[in-house]
Amino acid sequence: MESRTKILGHPVHPMLIVLPLGLFIGGVVFDGIYLLWGNPSLASVGHWNIAGGIAGGFLAAVAGLLDWLAIPAGTRAKRIGMYHAASVVTAMLIFAGVVWTRFNSVDLAPTSTLFAVEVIALAFGSLGGWLGGELVDRLGVGVDNGANLDAPNSITGKGSRAA
Repeated sequence: MESRTKILGHPVHPMLIVLPLGLFIGGVVFDGIYLLWGNPSLASVGHWNIAGGIAGGFLAAVAGLLDWLAIPAGTRAKRIGMYHAASVVTAMLIFAGVVWTRFNSVDLAPTSTLFAVEVIALAFGSLGGWLGGELVDRLGVGVDNGANLDAPNSITGKGSRAA
């Protein structure tokens, strides 16, 4: 099943998830280092990484929703897509709660409890990432109908065979 949203022949949703996922992971890492070393700059970087992950995640969610709507009802892919969305939206909501809570603190610093909550959010995001991989790798969602080992170029439509 081909993706509904494409740029230059490639699906948009997988392109958009990379940055927010990296920002969430980076935010949790910086917060963990902050809790070990106590440098307030690290807490600030962690906070803004997570905030950026939420913004980027929202954009990825819009593209993902458009693709999900195109999946036929009653299929395993539709169900897995719902679980995928539920897990990543849960992660984003948890991260949003963390950002909101930290925004009201003086130095944007996480507590040990908030850090534990971030790790839980990251676990939900990881589950969502695995389910997204299941959709693409196992069920072929978002994969071009003409995909194969000798498929033509997605921009020019021309193949390149090394003879």
